[in-house]
Amino acid sequence: MFECDLSELPTADLLESAAAHRAEANRADAQLLEHAQVYADRFHPDVCPVRLSRRSCDGRERAIVLGGDGCPEIAEFSIAEFAAVLGLSPGVGAKLLGDALALRHRFPFTWARIQSGEATPWKARQIVTACTKLSQEAAAYVDRRVAAVIDTISPYRLEKLIKAAKNHAAPGLAQAEADEKARERGVFVGNTDEHGTKTMYIKASSGAVARNNAALNAIADALKTFGDPRTLQHRRAEAVDIIADPLYTQELLAQARRHTHAGPAADLVPAGTNAPSDEPPTASQAPAVNSGDTSNAGHSATADTVNSPPAATVVRAGSVRPHVDLRDEDVLDDQTGAYGNEPVPDDWADCDAPSLSGGELPGPRDIRYPEVLDLSDPFGPFGSGPRANTNDAGTDDDQPPDDGALRALHARLAQIKHDAHTSPTTSGQVRPGQTEIYVHLTDHTLATGTGVLRAETIGPLLAAQLTELVGHGPYTVKPVIDLNEAVSVNAYEIPTRIRERVKLTHPVELFPFGTRETTSSVDLDHLRPYDPLGPPGQTSTTNLVPLGRFGHRVKTHARGWSVRRVDDKTIEWTTPHGFRFRVDPTGTHRVPKPKPDP
Repeated sequence: MFECDLSELPTADLLESAAAHRAEANRADAQLLEHAQVYADRFHPDVCPVRLSRRSCDGRERAIVLGGDGCPEIAEFSIAEFAAVLGLSPGVGAKLLGDALALRHRFPFTWARIQSGEATPWKARQIVTACTKLSQEAAAYVDRRVAAVIDTISPYRLEKLIKAAKNHAAPGLAQAEADEKARERGVFVGNTDEHGTKTMYIKASSGAVARNNAALNAIADALKTFGDPRTLQHRRAEAVDIIADPLYTQELLAQARRHTHAGPAADLVPAGTNAPSDEPPTASQAPAVNSGDTSNAGHSATADTVNSPPAATVVRAGSVRPHVDLRDEDVLDDQTGAYGNEPVPDDWADCDAPSLSGGELPGPRDIRYPEVLDLSDPFGPFGSGPRANTNDAGTDDDQPPDDGALRALHARLAQIKHDAHTSPTTSGQVRPGQTEIYVHLTDHTLATGTGVLRAETIGPLLAAQLTELVGHGPYTVKPVIDLNEAVSVNAYEIPTRIRERVKLTHPVELFPFGTRETTSSVDLDHLRPYDPLGPPGQTSTTNLVPLGRFGHRVKTHARGWSVRRVDDKTIEWTTPHGFRFRVDPTGTHRVPKPKPDP
């Protein structure tokens, strides 16, 4: 196809050629899997019969099962030649043979889609790898659930669907795996002290980590309120020391709250006194329970804990975010800031494996390990050009701190700590923050307390794990939100009630093959650009779509792109060279070009 110099091809033809070669590569990978299957068939264990005079443990060839329950046995040593001829290590060769056999014997629907060119082989192998421990019956259940969407959603979303299907098919195994991970929990402190800096690694329940993270965020914001000039992560590190003293933590948050509400007058409050707070105590956790499918329901709940709220959507005590008015035509600089619990933008995690023969399959990356990605790269996943290092207000947050400002801050903090232990009248009245956790589950799970649910930003969980996620403090369950009701306002700014409905209606961004989950950091874009002189109700649940920052920038600034709404759940994108894609709750689907009339 297009046998000519690529530089001479029109752009549309160049893209068609690239897509054709990608399809050809997938066909080649499918053929490689077939070769592996036929090869394995030729090395049935009969070629290595058991010799009664020799023990089976003396190192001779054995009959082994690769791929999981239901796959046939093969002669063990046959792996070596197969791997060598393909230029693979024995371990990678065994993995390829096992995946090929599992696809044929345990995942027939997925294998059929691979053979028809409707599923990318390396993505199918991702399913096989995740289900190795399942029985043949459980694997068949997963196969029926996920085979149809392998190529319509991102690997990150596919991984979550696989996990949910596994939990449905084998809840006992899921519970055993959860128990195994729970036994790995702990708080580990490094032995090395590098110039006064030590490393602490915490592995705890998702709810405990979220609540602790929210408390660190609240303290970091309180420090900024009192003029701390250091970067966000430095303030969070300082918060680790502060949070060890509960009275100090509470007093710091209380005074930061009063300072924020009172403005400059707060500095006139004499040391050692406690001005009355004009707000009631805040709750610290709000899980949201969504009964049924995400398309028609959403619960929100609030739960109190003593010191550490979860961190899905946190109202941070002692901080006020500046108003940022991002018009559709404006340059979209990143105003979000990383609070330590934001996932890496999925655009960067959604990378294709080089081939079936190469190493491990790709997976999501984690922001919490800075060695994975270069956070200093202004054009990397956390950058927006030259202004990547910005704080909450969009100003430079990476300048060396002023010594005088630090001395003043330390003096203020010393006085606050003194106040905490000498006049603890407000002790226990201020919670570190407030957050909401949205949990999506069916009415059956809600009634029986068993089954699988989905917690936003976490993924599928067993119903029994919800208690650990929420914690043991009081909580409030908010009423179900009717997502079929259109809500609008006559302003450009998006109120919380509309943002919440869009988030629940579209849990994932609507850019073609987009991977970002609709969290508080994802942009909501006016599908039809907002016109200040236009009709009322332009900011509505029917005119807002979630987009990752990259997709938002493409829609706003790239030439030739257009988008239209097909129905309440589907939008259609058209690229500069006429390729069309429809994005709906089942993923991204390319719309075939109409054939020219003969």
